[in-house]
Parts: sequence; C-alpha cells; structure tokens
Amino acid sequence: MNKKDSTKFEKLLLAKRKQLIEEFGLFKKAAMDNTIKENTGDLSSYSYHMADQGTDAMEREKTFYFASKSGRLLYHIDEALRRVRNKTYGKCQDCGEDINHERLEAVPHARLCIKCKELEEKKKKG
Repeated sequence: MNKKDSTKFEKLLLAKRKQLIEEFGLFKKAAMDNTIKENTGDLSSYSYHMADQGTDAMEREKTFYFASKSGRLLYHIDEALRRVRNKTYGKCQDCGEDINHERLEAVPHARLCIKCKELEEKKKKG
C-alpha cells in the first residue's frame, strides 16, 4: 500500500472513530445520565406501573447492547489505526495477501481478505 492510500484510509478510520465516540456520548446521555423519572418527564413521587418499568428496563438494555457493539467496533478501528502506523494495514492477517481497496473502503477496519473472511465465517457456522 502506498503512502497516499495509507493516508486516505487513516483519515477514513479517524472519521469513523470520531463518529463512534460521538455516538457513545449520546448513549451515555440516554442511558446513564437520567433517572427513569427524568426520562419519562413524570414529576410525581408515585410509583410507576410495572409495564412502564419493564419498558424502561428494556430500553436501557438495548442502549447498553448498542454501546457495547459500538465499543467492539471502536476497538477494531483502533487496531486498524495501529496497523496503519506499523505499515501492515491492507495485508490479510491470515494469508498475508493484499486486501483489495474496495473491501477496505467498505470495511476500513478489515483485517482479513475476502477469501479468508469467508473461510472464517464458514468455520463459525460449521
């Protein structure tokens, strides 16, 4: 991979990283900063209906799920940035072949070429 391509993909990865960090801020604000009372806008001190409490719990759980999924993606992006700096970005970590540019543009944090990724997926299913 030449210097120009490396810089292009590094910028793409940094932009995705920034976007994820902004999403984390939204997840935190939605799930952790407010109490259930503040989220519903209810100012009364009466207890909530069980169904409302269940819905609130489900919404919080979904938010935590999305945040953890974004956290894993952030990890993969950081690893890809490390490979850019080590000048190993764009090489398949299994077979050592170049990962084609179309794949890297679609999945900039890709660590495997399409052939090795398909093999990995087959192993997971089988």
